[in-house]
Amino acid sequence: MDYNSGGGGPNELHNNQFYQCEESKPLLGEMSEGNNNTKLGAGPCRRSLHHCSSSGMRYKLLHEGDIQVCVVKHPRTFLSKLLTSKYLRRWEPHHLTLTDSGLSSATPTGYMETTLSYSSIEDLQLLSWDNAPKYCIQLSIPGGTILLQAANSYLRDQWFHSLQWKKKIYKYRKVLNNPSRWDVVLKEIRALVDMALTSPLQDESIHQAPLHIISTLLAENSNLSAQDHENIIVAIAPLLENNHPPPDLCEFFCKHCRERPRSMVVIEVFTPVVQRILKHNMDFGKCPRLRLFTQEYILALNELNGGMEVVKKFIHSMHGPTGQCPHPRVLPNLVAVCLAAIYSCYEEFINSRDNSPSLKEIRNGCQQQNDRKPPMPLRLLRPEPPTPPPSTILPLSSAPQPSPPANPATPSIPISSPTPCLPLSPPPSIVNSSEILVELERNNNTTNAKRKGGPAGGDSEPNLIDCLLVSPAVNTLSIQLPAQADRVLGCFALILKMLSDYDDWRPALASLLQPIPFPKEALAHAKFTKELKYVIQRFAEDPRQEVHSCLLSVRSGKDGWFQLYSPGGVACDDDGELFASMVHILMGSCYKTKKFLLSLAENKLGPCMLLALRGNQTMVEILCLMLEYNIIENKDTQLQIISTLQSTQVGFRMYEQLCDRQRELKELQRKGGPTRLTLPSKSTDADLARLLSSGSFGNLENLSLAFTNVTSACAEQLIKLPSLKQLNLWSTQFGDAGLRLLSEHLACLQVLNLCETPVTDAGLLALSSMKSLCSLNMNSTKLTADTYEDLKAKLPNLKDVDVRYTEAW
Repeated sequence: MDYNSGGGGPNELHNNQFYQCEESKPLLGEMSEGNNNTKLGAGPCRRSLHHCSSSGMRYKLLHEGDIQVCVVKHPRTFLSKLLTSKYLRRWEPHHLTLTDSGLSSATPTGYMETTLSYSSIEDLQLLSWDNAPKYCIQLSIPGGTILLQAANSYLRDQWFHSLQWKKKIYKYRKVLNNPSRWDVVLKEIRALVDMALTSPLQDESIHQAPLHIISTLLAENSNLSAQDHENIIVAIAPLLENNHPPPDLCEFFCKHCRERPRSMVVIEVFTPVVQRILKHNMDFGKCPRLRLFTQEYILALNELNGGMEVVKKFIHSMHGPTGQCPHPRVLPNLVAVCLAAIYSCYEEFINSRDNSPSLKEIRNGCQQQNDRKPPMPLRLLRPEPPTPPPSTILPLSSAPQPSPPANPATPSIPISSPTPCLPLSPPPSIVNSSEILVELERNNNTTNAKRKGGPAGGDSEPNLIDCLLVSPAVNTLSIQLPAQADRVLGCFALILKMLSDYDDWRPALASLLQPIPFPKEALAHAKFTKELKYVIQRFAEDPRQEVHSCLLSVRSGKDGWFQLYSPGGVACDDDGELFASMVHILMGSCYKTKKFLLSLAENKLGPCMLLALRGNQTMVEILCLMLEYNIIENKDTQLQIISTLQSTQVGFRMYEQLCDRQRELKELQRKGGPTRLTLPSKSTDADLARLLSSGSFGNLENLSLAFTNVTSACAEQLIKLPSLKQLNLWSTQFGDAGLRLLSEHLACLQVLNLCETPVTDAGLLALSSMKSLCSLNMNSTKLTADTYEDLKAKLPNLKDVDVRYTEAW
């Protein structure tokens, strides 16, 4: 043990004076009255403190550690003075733990047999007299002194600051636990905040501990005036600049937003707090009150004079002035807040449906069945659908049609079966919060089962859209919300619309909304689906595949936005304009496939024919593709589609072009011609089309397009070659869209060379349906290891594979 001096230099003396000055700062009742009327002696201390905070050493808060302990009793006799001399002192090694209330040892023996309470420590300072032991801290207690000796000066200072912090927090916790005068309490809170901000300790609890103390104080004293609320919020604002408020404090902030939404505190103090939450929060599930506070803050902004304009400015401030938002967590956090707010609007409906505890009951701890109010009666308020008059549904042949130009090659064919029309809608049903339409009658379940072809009494729950598409009457269902819930719905629906206006946010927003994360009652609410229609329209107008592909269902067997907003869907309130827009964008990308057309033919053939009959060019193109790809097998349906196409000018023209292509296809596929063909380098898609239209290629088995300039567009020509078995696309611009088309039409293809092409996993995965492939070259493509493993598992005949210079290599 080293008892030599060495801590008595000028720096040590300066630190000792500083620590004594800091320790002598007043607590409750000892502070001066005004903020600027501080005691004269406190000036240098405050300056030294800020100097230490800004440019001094930083330390991690200690919770436990090894240190040497010595207890020196106050000498009263000559013998005791002799026994306490420095030559006869006994030092004990201890592993000390700094708890919330005191200092305890892992081995409670000797000097540390009992826990040393912070309240019993009268003074805390560094030893600085001559010949004092090195690296020692002096703790003054009644009747003596405790010396703590560390291994070096840094550890000594770390122990000193940690003990000082624990002691002061213990004092503030006791003082603010039983407040008497609130004007003095406010000063103590300011002193506590100042202490946390200027502490040389760096630890999350340094700022969190004062916030928890203040939140406990506010929770136990709920009868404070509004002015006291604002004063406390302003006092703790500096702590919230880099820290999330704890749950109890969030509850207090929510109350302030609800009761005083026009307070300047909402704008000046809460705005940076909410901005930090949205930028840095990773999971609202761990602290749902952060989400609730953000929700209440946005609603408070909506109550200002500017209303939604203020909300728009706030959303714009969160995105930033550039084209790309620099904070990736802002969008998912905003969407989570919007979804929670929208759910809260229909909370009473949802809880009445499943008799589950409401959010308010969960917050109040009322989760037991006998603690909750009995469920409200559920009954279905739906008028009987009126019987349409005979004149409302006309056969296609009797509907008014423009006179097409004469064309002897394609005579008009009379159709006997009627064209499916959009269902007529009865008057809307108004459902109040006391009479909630949430549960379907048994006969409706039977109807669902008959539509699906399954048993009527099955236990499986129908999917989302089936619950709402029971009858045409449900489509026009209108839920009447309370006025406050209606304002909340309008506010957060507008935020979703604003989010969809930012190009960089739209892909992630589409992905988040693809599973339709809304309650069934919201999807049956005409006002909500009308507000959300703008968002879906923005998705349908976006040319990026990652955006508009989210219009489709997230998985097979589950409906998506495409189904909801198509004619006959629960959210469709127009004559199919949005549906046509969605089909147009999907067909314009890589979804011009048999699978998509088969889905339309099975589920939406009626709306497609009706829109084509009204001259919609996208639907006319859809019907022509169904005929060209032999999607429709029923002869009567084929004739009905032909009659629909011939009933308009644009349809008649496109049907003529289809007939011409079919004649050319027959000539192309006629047996004869070469078995091998190689195009010259630099050839284009137009050159290939011109070549294939010049004769018969029914025998063509090997085609090489290597080092040409062809793209995915040439796939339209390649799928016309029925005997093609080997295809070389080396060093071309053939991409994913072309691969998707090849995979559905060239089932006999055996050899495919994609070396140095821009294909990715999105297109390569489509090759898993080409079971005849035995040789596949993916050298120098964007193939990943997972896709390669998937292809090997799904292509049993694949023997020769080249994956060099890819991730799977």
